[in-house]
Amino acid sequence: MPVTTYDPRKHVGVHAERVSHVSSTNFPGHYPNEDHSWDLERFRKGLTVKIERLSNRTIEFDLVGVDASIANAFRRILIAEVPTICVERVYVWDNTSVVVDEVLAQRIGLVPLNIDPALMDMKQSANDQATDRNTLVFRLQVACERRKNAPKDTTDSSKLYINHEVLSSHFKWIPQGEQEIVMADNPPAPTNLNIVLTKLRPGQEIDMELHAVKGVGKDHAKFCPVATASYRLLPLVILNPEKPVPPELVEKFQKCFSSGVIRIDPRTKAVSVDSKKTRNETMSREVYRHPEFEGCVQLARVRDHFLFNIESEGFYPPQRLLPEAIAVMRAKIATIKRATETLLNSGDGLGDC
Repeated sequence: MPVTTYDPRKHVGVHAERVSHVSSTNFPGHYPNEDHSWDLERFRKGLTVKIERLSNRTIEFDLVGVDASIANAFRRILIAEVPTICVERVYVWDNTSVVVDEVLAQRIGLVPLNIDPALMDMKQSANDQATDRNTLVFRLQVACERRKNAPKDTTDSSKLYINHEVLSSHFKWIPQGEQEIVMADNPPAPTNLNIVLTKLRPGQEIDMELHAVKGVGKDHAKFCPVATASYRLLPLVILNPEKPVPPELVEKFQKCFSSGVIRIDPRTKAVSVDSKKTRNETMSREVYRHPEFEGCVQLARVRDHFLFNIESEGFYPPQRLLPEAIAVMRAKIATIKRATETLLNSGDGLGDC
């Protein structure tokens, strides 16, 4: 049902020049004679995760009933702390292309790979010994040649030359140790086989050995499992029943909002809010620019209703990214819990932690 009143405990007010009631007040001591201590059962009842749209690479879902600090923690973990596998070291045996070694190595490192990070161990330092448990080896060996019997009247490089482009599909996995058995169901390869790394002409050649390792986005952006991870608060358009929009201005009022948000009754010219389309509202505040609509409407956002938009770029299907972020957060909480228990059990032994 459309919301008809503004509640500063639940809503963030959106005004012409400012926003109000940004911070949550649901904590003990803020309201006299009210108990707002955290309760697990109340939290369970209020928590909702609902997928709104899912494709091969993107997901939109609603996360309801958590504080902004928790939602933002998930967003930051998705960007910086969910592990992936990427090329870290490039050993150049030959490179006669026009792209210098350092630039080509960086481009290779940014190629996302379809490898489950759970199958690999993370190196504790950059100088750790490479093993079949922490390193994957690829070979990139491409030489450009002139195509025999190519048409003389064409300028199409694909018809004139063989291997005129070095693509991510040229990565050849070289199994080490038990990798061929462990990864037999999903052989390591780039997620996108058509990424152009550089271009070659006859006589030019590339021969490299690539070592891929497990890492996280806070160490280098190439390890980031998402192309984007963002959220926004659910928009609210609250009509004032005591001051309805004048019938002669309803169409102008409707144009102040995103398409479909405001409905007009063709007979009575009464306006109403489509609660399903409200999530598409951009909150441009255009309606506040018109003095004739002053007092007719209040714009707001729901403080604990987050609309997430995540685009996966790598091994993880988009629906798996949030559970992975939750697993990382749970591991962090477990670490803090162990450290706290150690501190309590050792008295004042701060040096032991």
